[in-house]
Amino acid sequence: MSAAASLGGWIAAALVATMAVVVWRACGNRMEAVARACHELRGPITAARLGLSLGCRGGELSPARLRALDTELGRASLALDDLAQTRGARPRVPELERVDLELLVADSVEAWRGGAAAAGVALSMSWSGGPRVIWGDRLRLAQATGNLIANAIEHGGRLVQVCVDGRAGITRIEILDDGPGLDAPLGELTRRARRGRGLRGRGLAIAGDVAAAHGGRLAAAPCQCGARLVLELPCPGPGRWSACAPGSVGRSGRKA
Repeated sequence: MSAAASLGGWIAAALVATMAVVVWRACGNRMEAVARACHELRGPITAARLGLSLGCRGGELSPARLRALDTELGRASLALDDLAQTRGARPRVPELERVDLELLVADSVEAWRGGAAAAGVALSMSWSGGPRVIWGDRLRLAQATGNLIANAIEHGGRLVQVCVDGRAGITRIEILDDGPGLDAPLGELTRRARRGRGLRGRGLAIAGDVAAAHGGRLAAAPCQCGARLVLELPCPGPGRWSACAPGSVGRSGRKA
């Protein structure tokens, strides 16, 4: 065999190997998108089903609970939109609006009361500080808070506390539980999930992505026992709402 033929064979083999890697990665990305969508469908549907069951047992479906369950069903619809996008559908346009974070978190807590009761978990919420209003995508933010609460209920102990604190232009949403704590650093859990190599971190990765898109962050904070996750979101000060009008917020959540 001539040197030219041998070189041609090596080049062909390299091209085939490269194409195989590209196809493998594309399939992996598609499968992870499907896994994310399934995760986001399962959570809201579970919350809605158990919330309705709890309301029926108590003989009352309050307006607050119905509003909370409606938000969870909106999250499920959002997951279907995301899945359709992987098949070439037009991307969903973010619906930016003024979001009262205290009300949003209260709705997430209310939506997951049924899930907490079924798991034997005491779920509570508290708040402090000033106004907690952000210009953002309400359903995406509900994805973040809902995933963090569901994660604490599933992997924590028997107590889950949700604390909202709005001070100095930053709203901190803390989710604390008395369970065994995270089984790996937060960054490692989310990296595994984004690579399709972890289950627990998928909801955390979604929450972190939502926080980053709104100019905030998700972090793990020191805790004597259990896990303590902190979602930080920037809130404009007085007189800054004109700078946060529709069309002025980019993909990062900051003014474009």
